[in-house]
Amino acid sequence: MAGLLANFRNTLILSVILALLIVGAYATGPQGAGPIFVQAVFRWLHVFFGILWIGLLYYFNFVQIRKMPEIPAELKPAVSKYIAPEALFWFRWAALATVLMGLAIAGGRGYLVQTLSLGFVGGGSSKQFMLLGLGMWLGIIMMLNVWGIIWPNQKRALGIVEADADTKAKSARMAMLGSRTNLLLSIPMLATMTMSQTIFG
Repeated sequence: MAGLLANFRNTLILSVILALLIVGAYATGPQGAGPIFVQAVFRWLHVFFGILWIGLLYYFNFVQIRKMPEIPAELKPAVSKYIAPEALFWFRWAALATVLMGLAIAGGRGYLVQTLSLGFVGGGSSKQFMLLGLGMWLGIIMMLNVWGIIWPNQKRALGIVEADADTKAKSARMAMLGSRTNLLLSIPMLATMTMSQTIFG
């Protein structure tokens, strides 16, 4: 067992297999493999990718950005050449997958238009759709921030694309400010997502 757990890829594969067995068990439940089951799969993926995305956002802001100034100069390349690019790979793709799965849930449940219009289109409980839609828009803005500001600037700051020292410094600051913006938006976004599901169902 220790050999299995020592290998990230094998651990992840086994975890996904176990999860798929559980998902398959739900498909044979009273609802079957119909629309409700599909929505449940999207919700599971939405939560998984959301934890990966926001977890990395919090790692960057609670740990890496704060501690980088304290790391001796000779050790910083270990973070900038190995850890940060890998973390940013999972970070940006998890952001996109989280938003896509969230939109799929809203589409499958029939309230995509209502939430994206903040309750102004499509009828229903406008407060419900306004609050959930607010969270959806915060998530969309955060994802666009990841792909449009954080990632392009991180590529320059980390030397993934060529840039002079001044450009690298400016890009590092822009990436940090983009990341802090997402930190700022993330806690209210999570409040809307978690509370809407509990209060409005």
